[in-house]
Amino acid sequence: MKIIIAGGAGFLGKELESFFLSKNNQVQILTRNPKNKNDIYWDGRTVGDWKSDLDNADVLINLAGKSVDCRYTEKNKKEILSSRIESTKILQEAIDQCENPPKIWLNASSATIYIHSESNLNTEENGIIGDDFSMNICKQWEAAFFKKENKNVRKVALRTSIVLGKNGGAFPKFVQISKLGLGGAQGKGNQLMSWIHIEDFCKAVAFIIDNENIKGSINVTAPNPLPNKEMMTLLRKKVKAPFGIPAPVWLLEIAAIFIKTETELMLKSRNVFPKKLIDAGFEFNNPNFNKALETLI
Repeated sequence: MKIIIAGGAGFLGKELESFFLSKNNQVQILTRNPKNKNDIYWDGRTVGDWKSDLDNADVLINLAGKSVDCRYTEKNKKEILSSRIESTKILQEAIDQCENPPKIWLNASSATIYIHSESNLNTEENGIIGDDFSMNICKQWEAAFFKKENKNVRKVALRTSIVLGKNGGAFPKFVQISKLGLGGAQGKGNQLMSWIHIEDFCKAVAFIIDNENIKGSINVTAPNPLPNKEMMTLLRKKVKAPFGIPAPVWLLEIAAIFIKTETELMLKSRNVFPKKLIDAGFEFNNPNFNKALETLI
């Protein structure tokens, strides 16, 4: 297959690139900062020469968007929203101009579209979607994505949770704080952590591409979310940390200011279940957190 990954210069994009190249596919990355032979310049806002590479491609994966790992200032909020909406709209415009558009378009979304929940298990059918900054970002993102239908283009929104991998994302940070003795419960520790191993993330994307009946919004998470307190305990044991100092909410609020992030990323309970994937027959290599740790550490 010929696969185009927009905004693919980050952790997830590079992992998907390696995964699909290992399967003998052709992969090209749309990025603002081309550095490698597979990279193609785009600005994420206007249709350019990259459109010719999109024509006759088999798969389009859009991961573009400013990282949410920042302070939610008004400026950052606007950039988080605009970077997602603009890139989605410009890809739609390019697809409308293609003679042979990609057969499937997978667009990033987030499992944070669901409300903070410690009891209700959020599937695609019964998940409760609320009304705050992060959830509204996801709602507007998916609305822009699904606004227009193209006859021969199957659309899938990837409601992805925390992706665990050695080469980027949140996991190396969790390991680092655990080794420093700071890997105790964050807040009360009751918040449920939805996650997925990078191996299963890539495998799930390939599974979705291959299964023509899968479309719409899909939860891309492991089937066993676990409480933050339990997650940190298992991680401490794996890295052989003798203790883990807990971090109450007030301390997290102060720390978040200094490391320029938001406590929501650590304290929101994302209790999400991948029902559509499992119903379609997808099998996880790392269904539980302990199994995932064996391959990550």
